[in-house]
Amino acid sequence: MSETDTETVVPVERQRWWGWRWVLWTGAVFVLVAIAGALAVEWGLRQVQPMLRKKVVETLSARFHSPVELDRLELAMSRDMIVTGGGLRILYLAGPTKPDASPNAPPMLVVDRFEFRTGWSELLRPTTRLVTVKVQGLRVNIPPKGDRGQGPDDPRRKGQSALGIAVDRIECTDAKVTLETSKPGKKPLEFAIKSLVLTDVGSKKPLNYTALLVNPKPVGDVQSTGHFGPWQDDNPRDTPLDGDYTFSHADLSSIHGLGGVLSSTGRFGGTLGNLTAEGTTETPDFRLDISDHPIPLHTEFHAVVDGTTGDTWLDPVRARLGRTEIMARGAVTRAVGVEGHNTDLNVVIGKGRLEDIFSLVLKSNPPLMRGELAAKVHFLDPAGPVSVSRKMRLEGTFAINDAMMNNPEMQAKMDALSMRAQGKPKQANAQDAEVVGSALSGKFSIANAVLDVKDLNYQMPGAQMLADGQMQLVASTFEFHGTVKTQATASQMTTGWKSMLLTPFDKLLKKNGAGVELPVKVTGTRSTYDLRLDFPHDTHAPAALPTPAKSAK
Repeated sequence: MSETDTETVVPVERQRWWGWRWVLWTGAVFVLVAIAGALAVEWGLRQVQPMLRKKVVETLSARFHSPVELDRLELAMSRDMIVTGGGLRILYLAGPTKPDASPNAPPMLVVDRFEFRTGWSELLRPTTRLVTVKVQGLRVNIPPKGDRGQGPDDPRRKGQSALGIAVDRIECTDAKVTLETSKPGKKPLEFAIKSLVLTDVGSKKPLNYTALLVNPKPVGDVQSTGHFGPWQDDNPRDTPLDGDYTFSHADLSSIHGLGGVLSSTGRFGGTLGNLTAEGTTETPDFRLDISDHPIPLHTEFHAVVDGTTGDTWLDPVRARLGRTEIMARGAVTRAVGVEGHNTDLNVVIGKGRLEDIFSLVLKSNPPLMRGELAAKVHFLDPAGPVSVSRKMRLEGTFAINDAMMNNPEMQAKMDALSMRAQGKPKQANAQDAEVVGSALSGKFSIANAVLDVKDLNYQMPGAQMLADGQMQLVASTFEFHGTVKTQATASQMTTGWKSMLLTPFDKLLKKNGAGVELPVKVTGTRSTYDLRLDFPHDTHAPAALPTPAKSAK
């Protein structure tokens, strides 16, 4: 290699060495700048964090006029500033708790965790506006009014609150609202909320909400949208509330003794302490466990609800059970000393079908009897873990017209009995005997799945029975004791030699204007009945007197 070539190579190598050195120095500078920037950001976050924490606490304290505690607040940077926090507690939302009422009362509002995003520029403004705040584990506890004291005399109440943070949207998950009660033995009212979205959040106007709640009994999801607020600090019961709701796939089997799947829609409005609600329910397969026969149930209701206690006054409820029209008025109130609600209703059935009621309460299928039904009933279902069919109490009066037995053989027996009672014995056994309907009226009560009937007046052409009796709803067995009066005399109810044999006894058996008056006993099951004389043990009927026809299965 020549001297000239050597001199050419050396500058090239020096240029390469200086080039790498420049790259290394530049990279180092960038690393230092990045480290300095990270340190600056870290320093800035540390400086901003207490300022933001103070802003959150002061805003909430001014809004609710209450001491506020915040356990943690953390900041992180991405394109925006991410703020997370937890352990937020607001001591009271509706006036401080009286020391003598609840010395260890919990905070009225607790938030397990929250998160929101904001920019640097927003923090420098007097009011920081947040687009969305996400909240997890919200717990609201409101003590009864008698346990709350008067709020502090804060002059900011009369003017504009000095808000440092404004929120456009709040998204809550896993929330629970508990309304305490001062009534001895009554448990607090709790609302479990799966999700809740609040928009247009402001202290001086109603906010919009969309909520998904879990209804405990019957178990199902309630979706609701509407308006809430503004919150009334002194008396939360006066806080306005309205909305539309949809209650779907409510499993009635979560109420012991009931069955079916209920759905409901409606709307409500008013205040938390006095809500007016209107809506409809549909249960295509409503049933009681004592019969387990599904029957369609439709209701339309107008109700007044105390949202702070759950007490509901129904006025009226219009229901259709199968083909039976029902009108009810009454109240559903929370029980004292036991979980659940007491239901107390006055029920009127104007246009009903006996077979609908029997299908609901008796195991027999088809029902024992059919006919037109009218009734007035006082219905009471006390709270408790016992099956509805066994703890419900009913008292009332009833009237049934055009009653027919669903079993053809049983109806044929009744037709034959009517023909004899009218003095038409030749038609009693004819295949083309007249089909007769019966009329029934009386008083009844139901308790412990047993139907007691008093003053039963059972009439058919030619005969009348006055009796008292009892029916076991689960076993579908019955037994009645009373007297039967017939239009015809004993001899007129038979033919041939039997009629001649009974003629001397006609005057003996006539009583109170009836051709015959006899004590009877009627027993039976879901598919049979037995009608026979019921003389006292020390009294004997004439040997030749025939007993009325006896049924067969």
